[in-house]
Amino acid sequence: MSAPPLDSDLRAALERALAEVGLGPAGAIERRPSPYRTSFPIEELRVQREGRGEVRLGCKRLAWEELEPPAQLAKPRFLHDPGREPAVYRSLLPAAPPGPPEFFGAAGDAHRQWLFFEWIEGRELFQVGERELWEEAARWLGRFHATMAADLDRYCQQAPLIEHDAAFYRVWIERASEFAERRGDGSAATVAWLRERHDEVVEALLAQPRTVLHGEFYASNVLVCPPNCIKFPTQQAGNLMQFGDVARVAPVDWELAGVGTGLTDLAALVSGWDAADRDALAAAYAAEPGVPRFTSRDLDLARLQVAIQWLGWAPPEWEPPEEKRHDWLGEAVALAEGLDL
Repeated sequence: MSAPPLDSDLRAALERALAEVGLGPAGAIERRPSPYRTSFPIEELRVQREGRGEVRLGCKRLAWEELEPPAQLAKPRFLHDPGREPAVYRSLLPAAPPGPPEFFGAAGDAHRQWLFFEWIEGRELFQVGERELWEEAARWLGRFHATMAADLDRYCQQAPLIEHDAAFYRVWIERASEFAERRGDGSAATVAWLRERHDEVVEALLAQPRTVLHGEFYASNVLVCPPNCIKFPTQQAGNLMQFGDVARVAPVDWELAGVGTGLTDLAALVSGWDAADRDALAAAYAAEPGVPRFTSRDLDLARLQVAIQWLGWAPPEWEPPEEKRHDWLGEAVALAEGLDL
């Protein structure tokens, strides 16, 4: 992991980023590490702007070298593209339903890639117990998928989205098989059993309608703000938006944005819920206009692929933190058996 940037380097990057979105130079800058946990380092900036008062921005550094060694071990290198998330903010999210952070520009050089965005005071969804807010997140996701599907080809040209094609789906069961063999804990036979049934999963997912995906729509990557919160304007006061009597849903961490079936994002959102709550979230998502019809079996197939992806995510040498441990193999087997694969 590289050292935090000097104040002068941060200012220079911020000035270039603000110029990209048509904003003038910054005044005094206060910075502090973000308490929000992500694989890449994030800082909270308080930036004074002449005649405009203070703005609060997030600064995320996206170069591979910024990752701590455990994160480099865990994160599949082939998925990394430091230009993906800035491109999503720059070109795709302006067309999305309101909610995600505003884009305040990006900058890069030979050593660092910087992303600047609106700092949002909100709770991570996994900290929220009210199912109503989870349902609001599911509704936002449905609106997002329906909106972005309408011009999918253009969005694929504007950002290096990860293609959820047959090769993408199959790489995870292959990695899971390799890691199980290396682990030597007896799980290799079970993963082999899953692998024999995986083609049906791949075919089913490829048959689903496609849209733009967040790629990691887990509760830890979704911030929720109370009703009547304000969306900060990027360029002029006329852009200021109030969210009214519904919570603001603000998905963050678009590093793995992709294209594929929207059920992949929904499967991530509902992971960890029991059947009744999962059905409620799926119903909230499905009720949004333009969302393609799907069955509970379709969703379970997507959930199975998500479990397989986690099995193939990180090598055996990586130990997940306690709060991220989950029996993905047990979940994958239960889903495959329930689907009668």
